[in-house]
Amino acid sequence: MHPPRTGRSSDRRRRSPTSADGFALAGPSSLPDPRFHAYRKDLADIALAGQVIASHYAEPALRAVKSAGPLLADPGTGAEAVGEVTPGDSFEMLDDSLGWAWGYAGKERRVGYLPSAAVS
Repeated sequence: MHPPRTGRSSDRRRRSPTSADGFALAGPSSLPDPRFHAYRKDLADIALAGQVIASHYAEPALRAVKSAGPLLADPGTGAEAVGEVTPGDSFEMLDDSLGWAWGYAGKERRVGYLPSAAVS
């Protein structure tokens, strides 16, 4: 239940909106390091629920890397390499669409994209 409104704009500015759980939704946020925590505007690792806002959350599906190559910052062959993968490395996949798999790779759990064909 909300307190009655007084009509004074200063009252509205002092109150912060809250969620159903009662935590404040105002002020700066401290996002986890995107190099090691998988989140985008449309999708995030379910482990990050409550820390980041995304349209959807998913639980990573454990896969294995089939072929060596770069782990990329973005989908596409011209994207910046953020790491390297080798056959047998673990890949925790959150998304596989348009020929690109997105998730965590290797022991460091670095976030990036691989061609879908490189993941079993």
